[in-house]
Amino acid sequence: YQILINYRGGIDRFQQVGVMEVLENRVAPELVRDRIVLIGNIAESGKDLFYTPFSGLGTPKRTPGVAIHANLISHILGAALDQRSLIQTLPDWAEYLWIVGWTAIGGVLCWQQRLTSGSNQLLFLKRFRLVVAGGVLLLGVYGAFLLGWWIPLVPALMGLAGSAFSVTGYLAHSAGEMRKTFGRYLTDEVVSNLLETPSGLQLGGERRKVTVLMSDLRGFSAVSEWLPPEKVVTLLNLYLGAMAEVVDDYKGTINEFIGDGIFVMFGAPVSREDDAQRAIACAIAMQCAMATVNEQNQQVGLPAIEMGIGINTGEVVVGNVGSQKRAKYTVIGNHVNLAARIESYTVGGQILISEDTLKDANCEVRIDGQIQVEPKGIRAPITLYEVGSIGVPYSLELPQATDILLPLEQAVSLEYTVLEGKHAVGNLFQGVLIRLSNSSAELQTEHALELLSNLKLHLQTGRDRVSTSGDLYAKVVKKVADQEDHFLIRFTSVSPEIAIVLASLH
Repeated sequence: YQILINYRGGIDRFQQVGVMEVLENRVAPELVRDRIVLIGNIAESGKDLFYTPFSGLGTPKRTPGVAIHANLISHILGAALDQRSLIQTLPDWAEYLWIVGWTAIGGVLCWQQRLTSGSNQLLFLKRFRLVVAGGVLLLGVYGAFLLGWWIPLVPALMGLAGSAFSVTGYLAHSAGEMRKTFGRYLTDEVVSNLLETPSGLQLGGERRKVTVLMSDLRGFSAVSEWLPPEKVVTLLNLYLGAMAEVVDDYKGTINEFIGDGIFVMFGAPVSREDDAQRAIACAIAMQCAMATVNEQNQQVGLPAIEMGIGINTGEVVVGNVGSQKRAKYTVIGNHVNLAARIESYTVGGQILISEDTLKDANCEVRIDGQIQVEPKGIRAPITLYEVGSIGVPYSLELPQATDILLPLEQAVSLEYTVLEGKHAVGNLFQGVLIRLSNSSAELQTEHALELLSNLKLHLQTGRDRVSTSGDLYAKVVKKVADQEDHFLIRFTSVSPEIAIVLASLH
């Protein structure tokens, strides 16, 4: 039969008599009468020394074997005479269940640790629940010991910690795989927000100042009509891949790709003081990267493309929109719509920003021009600024335009239609091209044209003035000074057939 010794202490807890005192008869008879006397060697040379719970920390002091026997006898006598309780233990099956239970608790608590939603009062307990569980285990075992029960502590702690580490490793591995998967569809910041704070999945939003950047390819709809679908996808992938890298470099959040357009947020989900500055710098870097994109397009037999960018800053609602089954992290508000309107006024290679963005940037920005427009849904006219460069710390500049209008030997007749959105409305109007460059022309027409209106042109060549096959789209960018019926137009889409005709004219 085995029992656990309830130690009273080390050798110092018991009265000792040296062997010389016995030999010299210096021990009083009353000292040993009716007592249990143990005879043993307590010297280091006797090698009868053992570690016990009273050996202490640091440099442990070993206890002589005779002292261990003394503690055992004292324990038995105390239980028989003084009703001192023996230390009780659990049966083996109960100890196994105890250890497995705490192992399961560690795993469950660590699994729930990834969920941080709830009231602020419980946030501390939720983040440190594993530490709290360990403290409860220690106090529980200590309390049981005071009541005379010996319950395994170290195995339970090892199970608690081991399961926690295992679950943490699994969650870290799963999160890494999820980041790789979702990173192709969401930005790293949005993915981190979802994985680390799943409360962000709740529907709703908050008001926040955000700078919105909208970009779009000029004349892409016309290009996609004559290009095979496979090449359209290749062209888009080359373009969007290059732009996504630039946006990431400037810590922008790509909300979505809208066909050939890109919707970028600066200020959500992470807000920074220089959001407007980074948006402008990002736009310039995107335009500069178009040269590399067109070089790649040329290598695979694809046409050159141009992009326009509009930027606006203002207070919007940021959050999750949708349903419990499907939701999307986005920004909503009039300032988002205005950014899209601003982008629609641009031509290829151009960046237009609102006055709010210019003020919020509060840095060195070169303005190459400004226009006043009345966007749909906006009560009063607004001023848009054409960006040419941004100063330190970005020091970026748009490539200088080298487009020179040259007079044509013979004016080229044409018919044109004014576009409403992407659709032709109204009548056909007559006009002639009197000057031409690689990307623009001077149009003479009796019909009054509004600035920034989009046109679909049909060139008429030869003596019979037969319309040339192919599509040619342009935007009216300004009126020619001192000539009411002359307008400068910027080509936005040129089909291959028309490109050949224009090259021969030029």
